[in-house]
Amino acid sequence: MKGLKKGLMAVVVAVLAFGMTGVARSAEPIKVGVLLPLTGSMAKFGEIEKRSFEMALDEINAKGGVNGKKIELLFEDDTGKPDVGRSAMEKLISRDKVPVITGGYASSVVAATAPVAQQFKVPFVICTGSADDVTEKGYDYVFRVNPPASEYPNAVLSFLRTVAKVKTAAILYENTQFGQSSSKAFEKDCASVGIKVLVKEGYQAGAIDFKPVLTKVKAANPDMIYMVSYVMDASLLMRQSKELRINPKLFIGGGAGFTLPEFARSAGDAADGVYSATLWVDTLPFPGAREYAAKFRKKYGSETEYHGAEAYASMYVVADALKRAKSLTPKDVRNALAATNMKTAFGPVKFVSYGKKTQQNKLDTYMVQWQKGVLEAVWPKSVATKKYIYPTPHWDKRK
Repeated sequence: MKGLKKGLMAVVVAVLAFGMTGVARSAEPIKVGVLLPLTGSMAKFGEIEKRSFEMALDEINAKGGVNGKKIELLFEDDTGKPDVGRSAMEKLISRDKVPVITGGYASSVVAATAPVAQQFKVPFVICTGSADDVTEKGYDYVFRVNPPASEYPNAVLSFLRTVAKVKTAAILYENTQFGQSSSKAFEKDCASVGIKVLVKEGYQAGAIDFKPVLTKVKAANPDMIYMVSYVMDASLLMRQSKELRINPKLFIGGGAGFTLPEFARSAGDAADGVYSATLWVDTLPFPGAREYAAKFRKKYGSETEYHGAEAYASMYVVADALKRAKSLTPKDVRNALAATNMKTAFGPVKFVSYGKKTQQNKLDTYMVQWQKGVLEAVWPKSVATKKYIYPTPHWDKRK
């Protein structure tokens, strides 16, 4: 009898222990990998995106997380380098066993890491890396929230057709996948609207003297200068354009560095009047857009822009898929992502196929202009916060 009681007690203890372990396991957070450049030349972008991911995470977890479970973000610093990014992606998959990965800033890093996600069949939700061919390889575990690079200038083209109607252009671009993809697409866009490209020059990132190439541009005297550059190169290009008194009818940035507050601070008054393609402004009628921008401003004492909005929205897209997934296996999370159809602060998100692209979100783009230190939406008119200033005043006639 005593032996029976001891046996029953052992069973009870074991059941309780198992139950407590089960509860502990069920309380464990869902780990999500995030790949970003947190150090190196692209760290400014990584910082704004990391802060935006964390803001979204706090909001999601405060509202119950994923079906009662909290999400934990595992950030990996890719330093903006493809080989580092590849190793970080392999670590998140093999060692950390995450069911989904998001982030992905530089196109070169995304191009190196997307095949890894596909090989191991772990979904990768790209928030920024925009080289067109990333979603043209038929990968079924790779998704992209932001538009591809070739679509960034869509609003710019509308402006050129409707307002500027320039005849000639110079295209300057960083020799990266993003720069090459963007410049190649914009050259075709120019041909489609009858603009002759007089100069097309690539350059090495981090150059300290753009005057040789800018002198060539000045000699060509184009109506428009289109630049695809990250923030420090963008700032230096504009400062040296001012020094050389290059006076096109308009300077346009192809997104990237031209929309960051850091650009205006670094370029100083040389930033004034510069246009840029952009994917988002906080005045757009998207749910939570203004609130996100206001919260970011209050929390960090600085402005956000489209890169931050991409990250913020991507966190919500991942959380939404995790909530709807049949299980937290990568396969089921992938299937849930494929069925995504939601509204975010960055705009609607639905992964579709068109042209050569698969699992690509398709969105409108916009045009902004720096006016007296403020980045204003100027095109299309329906979203404008200020009227565009065109043509750009000559340097010698500015107040």
